[in-house]
Amino acid sequence: MKTTLLRTAFLFFAVSVISFSLQAQSNSPDARLSGRLTDLSGYGVGNAKITAQLERDSDGLVWSAISGADGTYLLVIPAGRYRIHFQHSSFVPRDVILDMAAAENRTLDLRLEIARVSENIVVTANAEPLDLDHTPAPVDLIGRQEIEQRQAVSLPDLLATQTGISLARTGTIGGFATIFVDGGNSSFTKVLIDGTPVNLPGGDLIYTNLTLDNVDKVELVHGAESALYGSDAMSGVIQIVSHQGSTRIPEVNLFAEGGGFSSARGGAQVSGLVHKFDYSVAGSYFHTDGQGINDAFLNRSFAGNLGYSFSDSNQLRLTFRSNASFAGTPGQTLFAAIFPPDPTAFDDERQLSGNLSWTFKTGSHWVHRVSGMEARFVDTNAFPDFNFSETAQFNRAGFLEQSTYSFRQGAVTAGYQYEVENADPNNLSGLHARRNNQAGFIDARWAPVSRLTLTAGARVEENTNFGTRVVPRAGAIYALRYSQGFLEDTRARFSYGQGIEEPTIFESFDADPCNPGNPNLRPERSRTVNAGIDQYFSSNRFRISATFFANQFRDLIDQQQGPSNSMCSGGHEKLFFNIDAARARGLNWSGEAHLNHWLVLKGNYSYDNTRVLKTVPTAPAVEQPGNHLLRRPVNSGNLWLNATFHRVNFNLAGYFTGVRTDSDFDGLGFTRNPGYARFDFATSYNFGSGISFYGRVTNLLDKQYQEAIGFPALGRDFRLGLNYRLSGRN
Repeated sequence: MKTTLLRTAFLFFAVSVISFSLQAQSNSPDARLSGRLTDLSGYGVGNAKITAQLERDSDGLVWSAISGADGTYLLVIPAGRYRIHFQHSSFVPRDVILDMAAAENRTLDLRLEIARVSENIVVTANAEPLDLDHTPAPVDLIGRQEIEQRQAVSLPDLLATQTGISLARTGTIGGFATIFVDGGNSSFTKVLIDGTPVNLPGGDLIYTNLTLDNVDKVELVHGAESALYGSDAMSGVIQIVSHQGSTRIPEVNLFAEGGGFSSARGGAQVSGLVHKFDYSVAGSYFHTDGQGINDAFLNRSFAGNLGYSFSDSNQLRLTFRSNASFAGTPGQTLFAAIFPPDPTAFDDERQLSGNLSWTFKTGSHWVHRVSGMEARFVDTNAFPDFNFSETAQFNRAGFLEQSTYSFRQGAVTAGYQYEVENADPNNLSGLHARRNNQAGFIDARWAPVSRLTLTAGARVEENTNFGTRVVPRAGAIYALRYSQGFLEDTRARFSYGQGIEEPTIFESFDADPCNPGNPNLRPERSRTVNAGIDQYFSSNRFRISATFFANQFRDLIDQQQGPSNSMCSGGHEKLFFNIDAARARGLNWSGEAHLNHWLVLKGNYSYDNTRVLKTVPTAPAVEQPGNHLLRRPVNSGNLWLNATFHRVNFNLAGYFTGVRTDSDFDGLGFTRNPGYARFDFATSYNFGSGISFYGRVTNLLDKQYQEAIGFPALGRDFRLGLNYRLSGRN
C-alpha cells in the first residue's frame, strides 16, 4: 500500500512539472524565429550557423543556432531589433534586420547563393556550381590553404600528389610535362583557366610554365565530361579558379626566395574591394641554372581577376593569365655516352588566356551567363648548332551562352558554344589551319527525394573535321546513411560519360608529303564509368573514399604505312587512320584524418591496370596489344602530413610510383622504368606583423630516378624565403 502511494505521488509530481514547463514555455516572452535554408536549387543547407545580435549593441550577447541536415533551424531570442547573420563555408553570407516582438513566432526561409571559391563547392563538374556532397562525379579539390602549406609553385607539382594522377617530365624543372588521369592519354584531359580552355587544338597542353600565382583553388574531375565541355574532356577536366578580392582594406602579399642550383624567385599579389569593384592581381619571376649542361629555366607570370557588381544579381568579370618561359633542352642526358647533350638547344614558350563573362539573373529562378574567351600559345624550338629553329602558333577563341532554371528539387541548364581555332604549327611549312566548331548542350539535376540526386545531360558537337556527334552523361549520388556519432554519413556515387577528341592540327591538315593530314578522321572516343562510396566519421573529422573506374578508348589515331614514295624515310608515306584502342580499369582510394586541431593526415592510392587493345602492326613492340600504356604505373600513392604549432607549420609529403612501361624511343631497348619513392618537406614560421620565414626541400633524400627514360629528375633542392602579408579586412 505504501509503495502504491509513493508511485502515485511521484507520477502526480512529474505530470505537474511537465505541465508547468509547457505553460511557462507558451507564456515565455521570448520570440521564436524558424525557417529553412536552401541553395538556389532547393537543397537544404545543413550545418549553417545562425547568429542574432541586437542591432545597436555590437559588443553584446550573441544568440546562435545550427541548421539541421534538411536546412531547418530554430532561434529563440528576447524581444528586440536584431541583425541576423547566416553563415556557411560554402555559401555567400547573408544578413537580415528583423524586429521581433515578445512571444512572436516568425518564419523566415532563405535561399543562399553558392560561393564559387569555397573549397567545398565544385565549379567544374556541373553546369552551375554545386556542393561537393551533391556531385556524382569523383572530384578532387585543392584549396588555397593547402597550396600555401605545401608551397607549391607550378600546376604539375601540385597535381602530382592527387588521386589517379601520374606525371612524367622530360627533364627537371623546365622539362616537358605530361599528366595522365585514370589511365587516359595526356591529351585526354581538358584544362580550363576560369572557364577558358587552354589545350592546343587536338588536346595537347604544355604544362611547363603554368604557375599557381593568384590561384584560390584547383579542381580535378575524373571521367569523361564532353557533355559539358566538348572535345578533349575524354578522361578528366582540370580547372584553375583565380583568387577574387573581397576586403575593403587591401590584402598584400610580397615574397622573395633563393636556394639550390642558383635559384631565385620573387613576386607579389594585391587584392581588395572598392565599392562595387573587386580586384586581385599577381606576378612572379623565377630563374634557376638547373643541375646540368644547358638545364637553365626562366619563367615570368602575371595573372588578374577583376570584377564589377552592378547589383547582387548582375556582375561583370574579367580574368587573364600570362606565362612566358625559356628552358634549355639538352636531351636524354642519361645517355650522354651515346647521345651527347646539346649545349645550345632551347624551348621558348608563351601562353596567354583571358575570359570576360557577364552573369545576371532574371527573376528568382533564372541565372544567365555570357562569356567570351581566348587562349594563345607560341612555342619556339631552336637548335643553334644546326642553324635550325621552328615556331608554332595556336589560338582558340570562343563564345558561350548558358541559362539555368532552378526549381525546388533541381535545375536545368541549356547552352550554346561557338569556337574558332587557328594554327600555324610550323613556320617552315607555311601551313595555316582553321576550324570553326559549335555545340549546343543541356544538363539537368533533380533530387526526387532528400537522399538522392540524379544528373543527366547531352551535347551535340559540330566540328569542321568530323561533323556532328552526340555525347551523353549521367550520374547519381545517394545518401545511404545520415547519422551522428563515430560512424556518420555514407554516400554512394555513380557517373557515366562519353568523351570525344578532335584530331590534332597535324593529323588533319599536315602538308608534309611523307606525313599528309587526313581530313576524314573520326574523333577519338571514350566511355568512362565511375562507381564509389564516401564514408565520414566522427563529426567529419575522418573520411574514406573509394572509386572503381572503367575507361575505354576507341578510334584512337595512329599512323600506318601508305603508298610508296622515294622521298620518304623507309620509302613509304605514313598515313593517319582511326585504328588503335585501349582501356584502363582500376581503383582510386583516398582518406583524410583531422587528428586534432593542429594535425592533418591525407593519403591516396591508385591501382591503374591499363592495356593496349589494338594498334598498327608496325608499332614498337612495347606498344603492341597486351602491354600497359606508356608511362602509367599500375601502382602509385601519396601521403601528406600537415602540422601547425602556434606560429610554426610543418608539411611532409611522400609519394611513390611502381614500375612503368616506357621507351627510350632511340632504339636502345629500354622499356621498363623502375619505381621510386620521393619525399618533400616544407615549413614556415610566422614572426608576427605579417612577416614569415619559409623553406622547403624537394626530393629530401636526394633520390635518383627518372619520370621518363633518359631524363634524370631533379636532385635534392632547397629554397629559403621571406614573406610579408598585410591581411585585408572590411
